[in-house]
Amino acid sequence: MTVIVRDLRLDVRADAEGFSRTRRLALPYMLSTPESVVHTLTRAHPDSHFGQLVAEEDGEIIGTAQISVAHDSPEPGQGSANIYVRPERRHRGAGSLLLRTAEERLAGLGVRKLFAWVLDEPDNLAFAERHGFRASRSAYFLRLDLAGGTLPPREHPPAGVELRTAADFADDPRPLFALDAETVSDEPSDIDTEFTDYEAWLEQNWKHPLLNRDLTTVALVDGRPAAFSLAHTDGSRYGTAMTGTARAFRGRGLAKLAKNDSLHRARAAGYTEAFTGNDTGNEPMIAINKWFGYEICAKEVRYVRELG
Repeated sequence: MTVIVRDLRLDVRADAEGFSRTRRLALPYMLSTPESVVHTLTRAHPDSHFGQLVAEEDGEIIGTAQISVAHDSPEPGQGSANIYVRPERRHRGAGSLLLRTAEERLAGLGVRKLFAWVLDEPDNLAFAERHGFRASRSAYFLRLDLAGGTLPPREHPPAGVELRTAADFADDPRPLFALDAETVSDEPSDIDTEFTDYEAWLEQNWKHPLLNRDLTTVALVDGRPAAFSLAHTDGSRYGTAMTGTARAFRGRGLAKLAKNDSLHRARAAGYTEAFTGNDTGNEPMIAINKWFGYEICAKEVRYVRELG
């Protein structure tokens, strides 16, 4: 049986379905749908050269890769390749073939430093190190049982603070863009980013098919968006894509207030399982998530390799 690697075909529904299914099997802590796969590919910034590759065996997709150039970083020559293979179809050469294809393509685009997320499992770590990658930082996936667990009670916002949803900003989401851009720039990351393109944010983030505006909570201070908890849903599961606070309003518990409200909304809407992620060094946010009842369910390691 021969494994081949090719680009995902947008005009073939089965490709998006197979890509999403493989991602869910290999990485069940992250939300994915065929619609989100297509959206990510078609809305990516041209300068990112974003691509989605599939490894196929006998007509069935068994592995995926997402590759891109870090076009929004002030440091040129950086890129990423995240590769996942269905657990029961490993050791058939799909991962190595996906990686080789990704490296060749990115090197041709001027990438000299390649980053990749790798699940903290013996086979996966050995694969990365065997291919010349070295470990850098790490992150946790956390899971919350919304159906059987007990959430902290809802709190009344303090004076001057109001809780709204992202849906309330449908006519003018620019204030949310400004808040998102500020908080993203302070996230732990190997690659510094400059988030300045409002139109790209509208296409990539605001119109994302996983975004649930009704469950995304925004805390306003004197009418200004100060903190938010961004909710993604895939029809049955809920995920926190981002929680953050503008620098001028930190230390007041606004992010916790927003996330608690969003989680209560999600449970009331019938969602039974919630996921989130944290950098392993982000102790304050890990403590907040444990306060909500989240438990660590997996870990991934960021690896880096110099190309050429």
